[in-house]
Order: sequence, then C-alpha cells, then structure tokens
Amino acid sequence: MVRYTLNTALGAAALSLLLVASAADARKKKPVVPPPPPPAPAQKWVFVPWKPTPPNNASPHFVTPAVGADGLRVSVNRNISPAQATWNLRSGYNVAALNCLEPKHAQIVINYRAFLRTHAKALRATNLKIDSEWRGKYGASFVRNREKYMTEVYNRFAMPPTLSSFCDAALAVSIDAKAVKLGALDRFAATSLPSLEIVFDDFYKRYDQYKADLALWETKWAGYTPGTNILVPVTSPLAMADTRTTAQ
Repeated sequence: MVRYTLNTALGAAALSLLLVASAADARKKKPVVPPPPPPAPAQKWVFVPWKPTPPNNASPHFVTPAVGADGLRVSVNRNISPAQATWNLRSGYNVAALNCLEPKHAQIVINYRAFLRTHAKALRATNLKIDSEWRGKYGASFVRNREKYMTEVYNRFAMPPTLSSFCDAALAVSIDAKAVKLGALDRFAATSLPSLEIVFDDFYKRYDQYKADLALWETKWAGYTPGTNILVPVTSPLAMADTRTTAQ
C-alpha cells in the first residue's frame, strides 16, 4: 500500500492548479483572427461622352439676347415702325444678295435687282420717312444714331452661324416678293420680316440648350478626358447613369 504524505498531497494539488492556470492563460493568449474584408464592389467601364459644342460652330462665348416681356427675343427687327420694318427687310435682302453665294441661292440676286426696280419709288419714300422718325427722336444727331442702328441690323443678318439658314429664308422671301403689288410693301414687310427672325430665334434656342447641356456635362464629367473609358464602381452615379456597358 502506498502512503501519501501531506506534502505529497499538497504538491499534487499545486500541480493541478498550475496546469489549470496554464490552460486558462493559453486560452487568453490565443490570437483573434479578424473577419475577412468585404469584397471590393464590382466595377464597370463607362464611356466619358464628348463635351457639348456650340451649334453651327458658333463661338463658345456668344451671348444670346434676352427674352422680352412679350416672350420674344429682343431684336433690332422688333417693336419698330412700319417704315423701319420695310427698310430692315430691304437691308436683309441686300445682305442676302451679297453673302448668299451658294448656287442654290443664285436667284436671290436676280430677284433683289427686280425688287429694287419695282419698288424704287416706295423705297425712296420709306427712307425719307425713316429720316424724319429718327430726326424727331434724336434731333440733329439723328444720322449718327440711325447709322449705328443700321450697322446692328446688317450685322444681325450677316451672323456667320446663321448665314446658311438665313439664306434659305431670304430665298423664300425673294420669291414671295415678286408678287408684291405697288403700295403693298409695308404689309409685305410686316409678315416677311418675322419669317427671317425665326432663323435667329431658332439658333438662340439651340444655343441656350447647348449652354444647359454644357453645364450638365461639367457637373458630371469635369476632370475626365472626353471620349475615353473610365473604370468606376457599379454603385457610382456615373455607372448607374450609363446604360451602354456592363459590370466587369
């Protein structure tokens, strides 16, 4: 029979406690493995659209006229006297005869010469009446003011971005003018001058749309190279707005 002394029992108990403590310490020191990072979001190739350009190759610095209280663009050809409207139509006709040089517009010159011959007397009277109107408004300095105004009229009709469309409209007016009776020139101008103005109104509308499109492009694509593909997360607003490509 084996006899255990008190010291032996105490030693065994101490060893057991040491083993338990060692096991507990081992559990405490076990490294904690962090969870794996979330997978990167799927990506998508997105095409950076070309930057909007001004219509008709116009200057990017062009400023469109304001819209008046009547809902129409402010223009040298609006809110004028009947005599001034007739003279402005003649001026537009003159610009067309000098600048509309494409073969399809060749009839303008022929029609313009006939127009001047047929309505020579009425045009002289119109010119004198306009002088009287300007003199009444500006006094002795009326010539300078009238010439300044007429320069604006000519420049408007000769605007490069609208010249092609203007020539088409002027050709139509020149054909209609052949049927105008003597004494009916003011009535003809009252309906024909607005038909020329439509050319400019249409251009201004398209130019304003270009400015709006450009502002939107700058907001969305500023900093990216137009005409290139960029890789963005599928959750990016750029990707969600693009429907032409698929996630990679």
